[in-house]
Amino acid sequence: MTLVGGGALPDGDLAAALALAPTCVAVDGGADAVLAAGVSPAAVIGDMDSISEGALARIPADRQHRIAEQDSTDFDKALRSIAAPLIVAVGFCGLRIDHQLAAMHTLVMRPDVTCLLVGAEDIIFLCPRQLRIPMAPGTRVSLFPMGAVTGRSEGLTWPIEGLQFAPDGVSGTSNRATGDLMLEMDAPAMLCLLPRRFMAAVAEILQALPEPARWPARAAPRRAPQAS
Repeated sequence: MTLVGGGALPDGDLAAALALAPTCVAVDGGADAVLAAGVSPAAVIGDMDSISEGALARIPADRQHRIAEQDSTDFDKALRSIAAPLIVAVGFCGLRIDHQLAAMHTLVMRPDVTCLLVGAEDIIFLCPRQLRIPMAPGTRVSLFPMGAVTGRSEGLTWPIEGLQFAPDGVSGTSNRATGDLMLEMDAPAMLCLLPRRFMAAVAEILQALPEPARWPARAAPRRAPQAS
């Protein structure tokens, strides 16, 4: 499934995503970009505070899924509302940095959802328990922890085994492959950033991951009861 947000959507991004994931779902204001490209979205999900009135009028009411709460982003609302073996997300990188950071945060909070964020230069995804990617020597491989995590690697110039990764500690920016890449992680907290040319290959690999290599859903956070 292709998921389209209201962020930067360079020419060709939507077509490239739809070639991998033909069903299109728009997230709030992303519907305007989808309709402008001549694509009719199967659904629009979000709080509907960014979509234009003109776009709303062109989308059948039964395809509009309004989720009014403001405790989560529209990207999170979409990921928790759809089921697909792979989600290719475009329009979530670029323009506003806070929106891009929120999208990366959501990848970590929804580890059971197989999602590939596509930007102008990079693809971003949550490292599964184990991952193997054919890769040429010299390829840039960046690993950024969104929580405490350790791992093991093969095919990196600077191996990661024994490192204690954390957002306020060690990160793995701009490592380089020495050949085919293998990564193992002990927690669903490491983002992998690769050059965009790996979009199709990584999408196929993530979609085909066996169940033992995937992460389960996080337990829902406990909320304090509301006062009567």
